[in-house]
Amino acid sequence: MNARKSGTAWRHANVGRLLNNAVRRFEARVLELMSARGHAETRIAHVGLTRNLDVEGTRLTELARRASMSKQAMGELVDQCVELGLVDRIPDPSDGRARIVKFTPAGLIWLNAFRDAVDVAEREMRAELGKASMEAILKGLAAYGASFDTLDDEIVR
Repeated sequence: MNARKSGTAWRHANVGRLLNNAVRRFEARVLELMSARGHAETRIAHVGLTRNLDVEGTRLTELARRASMSKQAMGELVDQCVELGLVDRIPDPSDGRARIVKFTPAGLIWLNAFRDAVDVAEREMRAELGKASMEAILKGLAAYGASFDTLDDEIVR
């Protein structure tokens, strides 16, 4: 029985599913580009950490909150990224008991490669969808998700 006949077509056409499919496709392309640029170690979970990490550094508890993850799960991601040389834990100057997760010099190189891969993927998406559609998507998503953007980095346009 196909989805339309069974009354479950909504499961394939709702905005959440469509956004998720688009994100999965976009992120798969970014990871493919990262791999081609010598960063085959990158996994989507690592992007979840680095996407929420301020360039100046961020406490683990804040990273977990931003990513909607437990502190333990975020700690595991940080451990993986420490092993990859992307981030390090440093003492928090404002609280000796706390640690800050911060990009290493190699992590900043990785971040620049990630930015370049995102730029390429966005250009490809724009070419496929057209300028007007892409601008409408960006404007709509920015407005819809504005209150959920927790990254402290200054926005540069």
